Amino acid sequence: MLKRLFKPRPTQVAAEALYAKMVAQARQPALYADLGAPDTAEGRFEIYSLHTYLILERMKGQGAQAADTAQVFFDTFLSGLDNGLRELGVGDLSVGKRMRKLGEAFYGRVHSYEAALAALPDRAELTGVLARTVYANADPAKAPELAAYVLVQREALAAQPVDNLNAGELAWAAP
Repeated sequence: MLKRLFKPRPTQVAAEALYAKMVAQARQPALYADLGAPDTAEGRFEIYSLHTYLILERMKGQGAQAADTAQVFFDTFLSGLDNGLRELGVGDLSVGKRMRKLGEAFYGRVHSYEAALAALPDRAELTGVLARTVYANADPAKAPELAAYVLVQREALAAQPVDNLNAGELAWAAP
């Protein structure tokens, strides 16, 4: 009986599954070795944020269940950032300030990605955003390739039924 009472909501299970798949994709060695994303805390934040944005963008405007799943997914993402800061040794008193800065950075990225994707089929703005964010402390020569990767992933997500995402099922395209 207690298992039923404390059983997580289906939305929570689905969002955590989406988060796990997002993390697995963001950790693909090809993103760092082949596409030149910096394998640093900042570089990983940018790659995680990019993949998080792609999932949230796909679920936007897809109904109440998708909105709920997206919100729980985003909350899980924030919790992961918080845990990551603590693992990096950021003290309890500083975590809140750092989380606020990361949150502001994420929302800035969302605004930039939305503007860049609205400018498609011209990829120049998307390439520029990636050069300024992902490659801020690295050589941006691979930014056009990362932009192509983003568009492939966006298409792969668009091809998947939203019901699959609401169930925690997600298939990324190969990097």
